[in-house]
Amino acid sequence: MVFLPQEVIANKRDGRVLSADEIATFIAGFGSGSVSHAQAAAFAMAVYFRDMSMPERVALTLAMRDSGTVLDWSDLDGPVADKHSTGGVGDNVSLMLAPILAAIGIYVPMISGRGLGHTGGTLDKFDAIPGYTTSPDNALFRQVVKSAGCAIIGQTADLAPADKTLYSIRDVTGTVESIALITASILSKKLAAGLGALVLDVKTGSGAFMPTLEKSRDLAQSLVEVANGAGLKTGALITDMNEPLATAAGNGLEVRNAVDFLTGRHQDARLKEVTLSLCAVVAEMTGVATSPEAGRGMVEDALNSGRATERFARMVAALGGPADFVENMDAHLQPAPIVRDVFATEQGVIAEIDTRGVGMAVVALGGGRATPTDAIDHRVGFDRLLGLGALVDASMPIARIHARDEASAADAESRVKSAYRLGEHAPANPLIADRIAPTN
Repeated sequence: MVFLPQEVIANKRDGRVLSADEIATFIAGFGSGSVSHAQAAAFAMAVYFRDMSMPERVALTLAMRDSGTVLDWSDLDGPVADKHSTGGVGDNVSLMLAPILAAIGIYVPMISGRGLGHTGGTLDKFDAIPGYTTSPDNALFRQVVKSAGCAIIGQTADLAPADKTLYSIRDVTGTVESIALITASILSKKLAAGLGALVLDVKTGSGAFMPTLEKSRDLAQSLVEVANGAGLKTGALITDMNEPLATAAGNGLEVRNAVDFLTGRHQDARLKEVTLSLCAVVAEMTGVATSPEAGRGMVEDALNSGRATERFARMVAALGGPADFVENMDAHLQPAPIVRDVFATEQGVIAEIDTRGVGMAVVALGGGRATPTDAIDHRVGFDRLLGLGALVDASMPIARIHARDEASAADAESRVKSAYRLGEHAPANPLIADRIAPTN
């Protein structure tokens, strides 16, 4: 029978459940040319309004995975795992998580993305390191994973290419927020990476794409059910993004924060708890640890002993960065021309933070993209960001700006002041709001 894309679109438009074969053939049409961009857009809109059942979401995810290469790590002598965050501000967890897991014998081939909207991108952070290549060929990628235990790079052209097509269409058709499409987009790339286990860090709060706990839980549940249904052992933590996770926000500043964390010079408490909790989940899921408690002990030892720092340094050097990056970070990370404090306007307790507003202030400084082709200034952003509950007055900085010129510094100061609201007390937001275990 001749395949007609419009029939699949009409079936979903009318609320029917699509078969796995219908979905697979439709997605394969992206590559063969039998499905036009207009038809892909119509399909996305139909899914947005009619949603998809869990079996449909699994089928869509697998079809997008199979649109390109699926990596095979069976030659490695240990488990292979990764982490995905739904995006936040001051979220540099990946920079520590990958080498910590590598130090306990878990291989981490981490395929990351760039900044999206107000959220920072892991690849943009690594671009702050001179010489580091985020787009190595497959041979170098495999070599670094094997030798360092981890490699953090960008999505290759042949990895889930259908996702690139559908994502670009969703971005301009108002269908980004569909949980079914978000689920398939995230998981198709992770499944194509050939993982044995995955932990998800689903954010909730003012700096998250899903601002309410209910919506964050819906997304986390969808991701966990679909990933496990597709054969990838996956669990999730729902973590707080009502304030920046680290005290730094901005690419080079978050790299500096991560190196300070690994070496023990400075470790933000909230950042440490989320990072080690995610690592412990992976340790248990892969069987490297017998329990979350045992996993927590293993990852704390990997961090405190310096073994994780050594793995990070080895990965950076193997991917073209400076061999002495950890030891001589100041010589390699460029400072911003203007560095100055932002002060509170009155006395009070930091009662609320518009975390998205802080992220957009980083974008306005030049640390993110207003359009896809914008160049990023890796020097700019904030550090010494205060969190909820801090007592401040007009003589106490709530943040320190790193800017490239006076105009952007003044704009950033106005933005960050607007993002902080003072009051008498701060809410007690749970750092880890929920945990969702693998379903198989």
